[in-house]
Amino acid sequence: MKLTRNIIIALILGLITGIAFNLFAPEAFEIADAFFLTPVGTLFLNAITMLVVPLVFLSIVVGTAGVSDPKKMGRIGGKTVAFYLVTTAIALVIGLSLAFLIQPGAGGGFETQTADYEAEEAPPVTETLLNIIPDNPIAAMAEGEMLQIIAFAVLIGFALARLGDKTSGILRLVEQGNEIFMYLVKIVMYIAPFGAFALIASAIGELGLDALQAMLMYMLAVVLGLLLQAIIVYGGAVSIFAKMNPIEFFRNFVPAMVVAFSTSSSSATLPVSMRTAQERLNVSKPVSSFVQPLGATINMDGTAIMQAVATVFIAQVYAENLAFGDLLTIILTATLASIGTAGVPGVGMIMLAMVLTSVGLPVEGIALVLGVDRILDMLRTAVNITGDAAVAKVVSASEEKRIEKEEQSA
Repeated sequence: MKLTRNIIIALILGLITGIAFNLFAPEAFEIADAFFLTPVGTLFLNAITMLVVPLVFLSIVVGTAGVSDPKKMGRIGGKTVAFYLVTTAIALVIGLSLAFLIQPGAGGGFETQTADYEAEEAPPVTETLLNIIPDNPIAAMAEGEMLQIIAFAVLIGFALARLGDKTSGILRLVEQGNEIFMYLVKIVMYIAPFGAFALIASAIGELGLDALQAMLMYMLAVVLGLLLQAIIVYGGAVSIFAKMNPIEFFRNFVPAMVVAFSTSSSSATLPVSMRTAQERLNVSKPVSSFVQPLGATINMDGTAIMQAVATVFIAQVYAENLAFGDLLTIILTATLASIGTAGVPGVGMIMLAMVLTSVGLPVEGIALVLGVDRILDMLRTAVNITGDAAVAKVVSASEEKRIEKEEQSA
């Protein structure tokens, strides 16, 4: 709790510092950012990113080896993907509803003549699925290809489980390696307050208050959607399916949410979110080791809310009407795109470009929302990893209930 308090204090101080630079010393911000804020933030990001690939690989191997029954692994995987798709669809419905209610782009005054954005092309879904199995696992680790790392780790863990005593020494070594990296996460978290302060102050100082004011209604719709998704959907899920008090869930998961907010990266936050889920939410290690890395790759509910609001916002700015069929197309396209564009750099904007294209809206409209996307990216990343933890808690609780029933029937 002391660490959580320090991170939150650093977060608040970073916000105040960034705003103060904007109001009173914009020129001094450039010097402070170049020689202090960016270096400190980068050091923190590098320290935590350094642990991601080895920790994901080792934890998934350990988790899969602990689930020796292939049927159980298939059941956990099926529940996980189903929950992720459902929560993403709900997030899109929330985003669309709020956008039509608030109408952030209906006020006019937005300059569309100079709006320009060149969208990157997303790989086909079939290509993403085929690339899950790496042709070179070492290269996949070096390049941080999370889906490929997960697939390779699952195969190694399954082999260790089936071979049993023959490979008990290797399994023990992997377990010890996992403990080492979890301990390193604990050490890195001691510098988290400094990293959070620097990253937040840099982001707010660079963004500027003018950009925030111009896009206030759009930001309001996105932030409100993120709050509803977190409180109602995730809070309701852990309350109904995991029988856990939502307040306790959020209170215990706050450290990971703050780190996600400051880093804007689900993958970089993964070591912290896994450790927090296992130690403070009592999520079983096998479930956490599988569900959360997969969620960091394919589950993007916060991003889905942004896409829904941005699509309606751009349609309103360009005075284009969206029919009911268009809304269904947005929900279907964005839900499937959350898996199809897994692991692609700049995934949020690529997915948004796909959604805009699917309903015939100009992709150039993305340029209108880019100015404030950094601060919204921080918020939706916190929601994304909270969704991963909520699903992990629900799946873990369902597996515990199943074990209890099997023991009682026996």
